[in-house]
Amino acid sequence: MNASKSVKTPDRSRYDGEQVPPDARNVTPERILQRLDWQVIRRLDGLLQGDYRSLFYGYGIDFADLREYQPGDDIRYIDWNVTARMDAPYIRQYVEDREINAWFLIDLSPSMDFGTTHSEKRTLLIDLVATLARLLTRHGNRVGAILYSGQVVKSGRNPMAHRIERVIPAKGDRNHVLRLINDLLKQPRLSKAAFTDLSAMLEGGLGIIKKRSLIFVLSDFISAPGWERSLQLLTHRNEVLAIRFWDPLEVELPDAGPVWMEDAETGEQLYVDTHDPKFRLQYAQLIQRRETDLTTTLSRAGVELWSLSTGEDLVRAILRHAMMRKQVHRIRGKAISESALAATGSGR
Repeated sequence: MNASKSVKTPDRSRYDGEQVPPDARNVTPERILQRLDWQVIRRLDGLLQGDYRSLFYGYGIDFADLREYQPGDDIRYIDWNVTARMDAPYIRQYVEDREINAWFLIDLSPSMDFGTTHSEKRTLLIDLVATLARLLTRHGNRVGAILYSGQVVKSGRNPMAHRIERVIPAKGDRNHVLRLINDLLKQPRLSKAAFTDLSAMLEGGLGIIKKRSLIFVLSDFISAPGWERSLQLLTHRNEVLAIRFWDPLEVELPDAGPVWMEDAETGEQLYVDTHDPKFRLQYAQLIQRRETDLTTTLSRAGVELWSLSTGEDLVRAILRHAMMRKQVHRIRGKAISESALAATGSGR
């Protein structure tokens, strides 16, 4: 096959002669959850000191009003900008949902089986979903999931309609987390499938999720275009966080000389020379353009992006996200406080 025919990115591909490692964690959901409890959640308990609000800050929490400080109020909610202007301490008040409904929209298309550094994207996804589900249900919240694999269902109306593989209703106990892990482990790995279309997964969420929820969209976002509108519709009444999984080999092409590359989803093969400077430049430009397009799309929809690498420690990744959420909340809180102060001043 002529290498000049197209430039394929290896985040969909396997290198010829290199086997993508099978799931080395062929164990029970109970053992996986026990491992995460010891290796991840216990460490987070110590590092976050039980303050998981910083991890999910802003989700299920709406700004309500400002009022003067009263003895016994939590000083963490003092708005120092308003306090300085009003010459008296003021507290931010929030309307907080006592129970959060969280949903995982999970992309399990063949490109999610790629991995070369420490683990596959799919393995990392299962660990993250199990960890977040455990943290949420442990605090009285409910979690559900929608699984998408890229398979299509043949019908007279649309012969290439992508389908949702499984819907796991939102529930809130440890056994439910075990069921979620079990269903993820049982989802078969496909040797090939139709080109991923995240619109099907997002539209499935629109049809299934009725109550205002915290929604995690988990994918490598290697998809046909056209899913942007469905994502925007999801954000109208939900808090949405996009978690993008990637492998270092996807963004930096190795200088391995001539190789055959195979599309993990369609099975198409392409012969390329990874030593060719022109090809390497084209590849780098393609990766940069895809990154820019994804960031722009999510920003327009008002969705935060959390990128997670297969080579990254899960605890450090979660802590990094928690710090990012604190900064975002601080900036938004300042803007809300200034608006509330302006409204208070105009009403006097």
